[in-house]
Parts: sequence; C-alpha cells; structure tokens
Amino acid sequence: MTTGKLYLIPVPLGPMPAATVLPQHVVACTQRLKHFVAENARTARAFLKSLPVELPVQQIEICELSEHTPASSLPRLLAPALAGADLGLISEAGCPAVADPGAALVALAHQRGVQVVPLVGPSSILLALMGSGLSGQSFAFHGYLPSNTPEREKRLLELEKDSRQQQRTQIFIETPYRNRQMLESLLAKCAPGTRICLAVDLTLASEQITTRAVSEWRRQPLPDISRRPTVFLLQS
Repeated sequence: MTTGKLYLIPVPLGPMPAATVLPQHVVACTQRLKHFVAENARTARAFLKSLPVELPVQQIEICELSEHTPASSLPRLLAPALAGADLGLISEAGCPAVADPGAALVALAHQRGVQVVPLVGPSSILLALMGSGLSGQSFAFHGYLPSNTPEREKRLLELEKDSRQQQRTQIFIETPYRNRQMLESLLAKCAPGTRICLAVDLTLASEQITTRAVSEWRRQPLPDISRRPTVFLLQS
C-alpha cells in the first residue's frame, strides 16, 4: 500500500492572520488535509478555522502530541499516513519538530517509509539569528536553560566560553514569565564585551530586535520583556 505524506506545517508566532507569514501554497496544502497531529488540539482548531479549511473543523481529526506523549502512542498518531492519507503536523507556534515534540513523529515517519515534507513558514530561531547581526556561519540552539539561578548562570558562562573559543552564536529561549531573570543573569555574569541580542515578539506589530554589548545593556534601563516571547542570542 502506498503511504500518505507527513506535512510539517508552520503556524504564525502570535495572533496574526496566517496570510501575513505563510505562502499561499502552504495554506492551500493545509486546507485540504483531514488528519492532523498537533501539540494542542484547541489552538490547532483555531488556526485551521482561520484559514479556513475545506471541511468543517468538527469533521477533521486532530490528535495531540505533547512532551508527555509516550513513545508507544506514536504509531497510532502516524496511522493515517500509513493507511494512505496525508497527515499534517502542527506545533504551538512556528515550525514543527524544531524545539518541539513533533520531532519524534518525524523520526518514526522516516523509519516507516513515510515521505516527510517540510513547508515554508516562520521560525523564531532563524528570524532572531537573521536580525541579530551575530554570526550566522556558526551557531547552536540550546532550547531552555536551567531555571535554577546558580545552574542557569553556570550554563551561561559555559556558553560564553564556547562562543569565545569557537566564534559561535549561542541561541536559547526561556519561559516568558522568567525572561527578566534570564536577562539579569546574562548581564550579571557575562563579560562586558559579550554581545547580547533580544529578539522579542517576532513577526508581530510589537516586534523588537536589539543587539548590544553587555556593558551597553548595563548602562540603560532594561526593556520590558516580561511575558513576551523572546529569543536570546549571545556571542563573545
């Protein structure tokens, strides 16, 4: 039996029309699908309804895949594609399978011979790197750093040292309500010449991308980034 395809469908990074960040062919592909795997079914339905999709949203199958989903459930989630139907994978924001539990489903698709088709759309990580002015030749994404302050600051010093030795941009994120603590740790522990970029509310009307040396950040009032999606970048 011929399998279906697994389409990796990006979504907007915030509350904005999909047409502002998604190419028409991505929207058209998504509109025709009947089966989806999503990190959150409720927000996935809202996204699909906004396109809008061809079928009533109530008739579309949406199965959830979160960080708590056991590996034993993955074959069930991939079942529509194995049965010959095309399947869409949707993250909470941005590109699926990047800093996202959907990566496990993509890995299984490769193992089972299902064609994986990544579609074009917004990635906060790449947009932040593009706008930062830091090295795009060598960079690493580290996801979330430790939430405990001493452990977080120790990890930041390790990343700063690696950046200095390898001339590498370090990229990481934080839970929005801890953004202020992350910035304070960066400014407390990093060397004065280390450059820090804050990429805030990417693609939204309130977008701000600012890169300064630590010494410059210390001389100015700190920006209000509390509870605003932020990507942090560092280069020493």
